[in-house]
Amino acid sequence: MEPDAIEADAVVTPEGAADLGAHTLAHDQTGAGMPQLDFNYYPNLIFWLVIALVAIYFILSRFALPRIGAVLAERSGTITNDLAAAEELRGRAADAEKAYDKALADARTEANAIVAEAKAEIQVELDAEMAKADARIAEKTAESEAAIAEIKAGATENVSIVARDVAREIVTALGGEADGSAVDQAVDDKMGARA
Repeated sequence: MEPDAIEADAVVTPEGAADLGAHTLAHDQTGAGMPQLDFNYYPNLIFWLVIALVAIYFILSRFALPRIGAVLAERSGTITNDLAAAEELRGRAADAEKAYDKALADARTEANAIVAEAKAEIQVELDAEMAKADARIAEKTAESEAAIAEIKAGATENVSIVARDVAREIVTALGGEADGSAVDQAVDDKMGARA
């Protein structure tokens, strides 16, 4: 029980009241309000401070710090693994990009080869069709020339017949007698000279 506290059932005697007043007066004169500022309490406070620090150190070193260390080690391992996985994925992405570029270049080369092959096939077909067309044109030209020669021969024959008839008519119109063989000979001479 503290000296300041008065029990509720205690009886205060005149001598006790005098002691109580003296004690209260002595307490008020020392000016001790907060124990932290009273030098009389320093050894006791330092003792409990050391006990508290030792207890905190023990709790931290046995429980908190190992857990924190484990979490930090786990995070460090996770970060290391993630960085390794990211590096591996970056390598895979670079390989995939190289493969894509190679496939694209191969596809372009193949497309160019297909286009060149198609052009060559078309050119071969075109040359064959041109040869067929030239052959047909030459055939038609030969037929046309034969027909023209035939028409020319027929026209020459007709001209010869018409010329003989006209010559006979002219000789008859002029009052002469047309000798058929002489007229034919004269027309043949003139026609032969023209041919």
